[in-house]
Order: sequence, then structure tokens, then C-alpha cells
Amino acid sequence: MGFNRIKLASVLIGFLFLTTIANAANQNPAPARQVVESFQNELIAVMKIGKSTDFSGRYNRLYDAVTQSHDLPKIARIVVGKEWEKLSESQQNQLVEVFSKLSVASYAHNFKDYAGESFDFDSEEETTRGGVVIHTRLKIPDEKDVKFDYMLKEQGDSWRIINIIANGVSDLALKRSEYTAVLQREGFDALITKINEKIDNYSKL
Repeated sequence: MGFNRIKLASVLIGFLFLTTIANAANQNPAPARQVVESFQNELIAVMKIGKSTDFSGRYNRLYDAVTQSHDLPKIARIVVGKEWEKLSESQQNQLVEVFSKLSVASYAHNFKDYAGESFDFDSEEETTRGGVVIHTRLKIPDEKDVKFDYMLKEQGDSWRIINIIANGVSDLALKRSEYTAVLQREGFDALITKINEKIDNYSKL
């Protein structure tokens, strides 16, 4: 009996120790580099099946990869700037929804062919505002590398991409300039219509 109690106590202590480690691990955010590389791996995987998969198939395959690596609600707020506060809660939710669909659709459209491309990690740096920038390169056979710099912010139990700079061009800046102009000039409904038109165009090309 004494041996069994000691053995049981050892098992319980071991279980509690492992549980403590697991809980601590869950409290630590996944490294920013890991988030970016997992996303890039999925892009390459989709490119490899691009010719045998239609837009809908690529969209469905990429949906989780994009929504789980990007902070799409935050990006949607940033791209409309101060105009965000002028929108009703219903409009804000609608904008986040269609913007998320557009983000996935753009990847499904732009990453549909494979010719030996691969992503390489260059470096990682912390920003003064607590963010992280992951510097990578898309290597394209017989062509010049494309530099992709991913800006990430910590969100909950992981890091999330909030901007991507390709060869020095900020995707966030381009969208912000376009979206705020449409909102100010034509209004919210016109912006939603234009975004849906882009999604529709991506699905046909």
C-alpha cells in the first residue's frame, strides 16, 4: 500500500508538472517568425496545386491560413483611418467581413501558379512600438528576388500580420489611400460595392 501511494503521488506530481509546463507554453505567444513561415508554407502549397484547383478551391484552402495569421479587423480599421469612427457598428462589421473576403481572394488569385518559387528568411527585428518585422525573400527561378517584409503585432496568444511591404511598397498604405478617398468622395455603400467587385473579378481571372 505504501509503495502504491508513493507511486500514485509521483504520477500526480508528474502530471501537475507537465500541466504547468503546458499552461505556461499556452500563455506564451507563438513566435512572429513562426506565424509568417507557416503562412508562407501554405502559400507555396497552394501554388503547387494551383493549376489543378479552381479559385474556389484555393480560396477555401487559404481561408484559415489568412484569417489565422493576419489581424484583419485591425487592418480594416487602419485602412479607413479616421473614417472608421464615423461608421456605425453594423457598417464596421460589414467592412471587416468584406475586407476579410477580399484579403483571402487576393491571395487565391495572386498565388495560383508554381515554378519552383520558395520563401527565404532574412532577419527579424523589433520595432519601437512593441511590434516585430520579419524580413523575407520570395526566390523566383531566373528572376530577381521579391522582398517581403511582414509587420506583426502581438494579439492574444499569438502574433498577427498587420502590414506587408513588397519591394518597399506598403500594401496598407495603398489600401488606406484608396479606401479613405472612396469613403470621403462616394460614401460607405460605394466602398463596399467596389470591394465586392474586386472579389468578383479575382474569382474570374
